[in-house]
Amino acid sequence: MSLVQSLLLGILQGLTEFLPVSSSGHLVIVKHFLGIEAPQLFDIILHLGTLSAVVLMFWKPIVNIVGAIIRWIIRKTTDQDKDYLPIVIPALIATFITAIIGFTVAKMNVALTPRMVAVLWIITGLLLIGVSFFKGEKTYKTMKIHHGVIIGIAQGLGTLPGISRSGITIAGGLASGLEREYAGEFAFLLAIPAILGAFVLELKDLGSMTAVVSLPALMIGFAASFLVGILALKILMPIVKKGKLYWFAVYLIPLGIVGLILL
Repeated sequence: MSLVQSLLLGILQGLTEFLPVSSSGHLVIVKHFLGIEAPQLFDIILHLGTLSAVVLMFWKPIVNIVGAIIRWIIRKTTDQDKDYLPIVIPALIATFITAIIGFTVAKMNVALTPRMVAVLWIITGLLLIGVSFFKGEKTYKTMKIHHGVIIGIAQGLGTLPGISRSGITIAGGLASGLEREYAGEFAFLLAIPAILGAFVLELKDLGSMTAVVSLPALMIGFAASFLVGILALKILMPIVKKGKLYWFAVYLIPLGIVGLILL
């Protein structure tokens, strides 16, 4: 893999990981047309770049959540902790359900064909139109177990190539009754354990990856996905708050139709 190809894939990952258009689906299509071959672990490295963007952009709620858990363990909770502790159980449930569905999808060995990606792009676009009109009232303070179940199922389905993980997870949050801002933020916070888990599972392929992808190419891909990921987050969050997710359907549905015709 050349440095230019790594840069291109990094930019693509950073842009499409957070914008609800499916990063995995775009990577499949671009690799197909450019004839790029890269191990799955390389894609995970790109995801680590966007994960770093999440940590940087949402470090305040992350610190508040971790601090609340620690203070709860040592029995020194504060009034502020009551706003964040209710998120813990739903987040654990959502992560567990995501892992179960993700493992199931992986064992099914679903073929990553371009035509399948095109179909799922259309489905994602229709989903985004449907949830754009949802406007819940729940915050982290009022989250319950059923929020974790609904959002976990949604994020699990996001493991399919062509289904946007961010888009369907935000949709799950909105469908469960969360306010738009919290649905968006929670979706990205849940990406942290999901991406880390995928990275750990793919570590067994580290040796084979280094034989195909050079260290400079890895670094360029990681840096590109990180920097562009920050930009994508800054673009997306205001759109989520305004309930304008259907904007992305204008891109996804025609793209899926064209894909079905040409692929």
